[in-house]
Amino acid sequence: MPPLIIGHRGASRDAPENTAAAFRLAFLQGADGIEADFRLTRDGTIVCLHDERTGRTAGRDLKVAETEAEEIRSLDVGRWKGESFRGERIPTLAETLEIVPEGKSLFLEIKIGPSIIAPLKALLFSSRFDPDRIRFLSFDSEVIAALKEALPSYRACWLTDYRFRAGWRPTPEEVVETARRCGADGIASRARPLVDSRFVEMLRKNGLEIHLWTVDNQGEALRLHALGVDSIMTNRPGYLRGILPGAPPA
Repeated sequence: MPPLIIGHRGASRDAPENTAAAFRLAFLQGADGIEADFRLTRDGTIVCLHDERTGRTAGRDLKVAETEAEEIRSLDVGRWKGESFRGERIPTLAETLEIVPEGKSLFLEIKIGPSIIAPLKALLFSSRFDPDRIRFLSFDSEVIAALKEALPSYRACWLTDYRFRAGWRPTPEEVVETARRCGADGIASRARPLVDSRFVEMLRKNGLEIHLWTVDNQGEALRLHALGVDSIMTNRPGYLRGILPGAPPA
């Protein structure tokens, strides 16, 4: 079975990242799901933005955690990508859930600590969005553990990189041990340099899902397809849809 194709921040090569336009385009290009980043505003609204501050994509530089949702939502985060995207706003999680078509998935990356879990739980329960269509992602293993305690029917994957983070560069054995210790259902990992057949076998023996990011070229996509990973996150979902063996047409 070919890996799922997940639009990284939507179809972010072609549209402004983490916007409704990017999410809708990813699905039009045949993505099986989208990956998007979420954090809390000062008044407790869950909004979709990768960075702690809005300056890179919005022009105005506001710290999300110190700004009310109404002001965050007034920002234009589309114009930097092109005039055709002028007026795109930072979506809320509630709006993002409405965009995801039936049968498609949301890879929900949490960019802050456990404070998001209570409002996240309330929103997901009220939305009735199928838990099987969601993967929680976080670089913080303590957040993963807290998610599994609060939302045991949802799957959560520990995000890991192989560059130094806080003075630590994990080995394959440490990745598996960390995932097991925090109760993760899998990992969401940078595609290189550690991901090879031995590493995939280790993860499978421990019953862990394998999701890889961010892959935009044919050679790497085909390599991961051959390894049998569960999903590939890409800025170019339409491109990967066209090159992966066995992938159904969009």
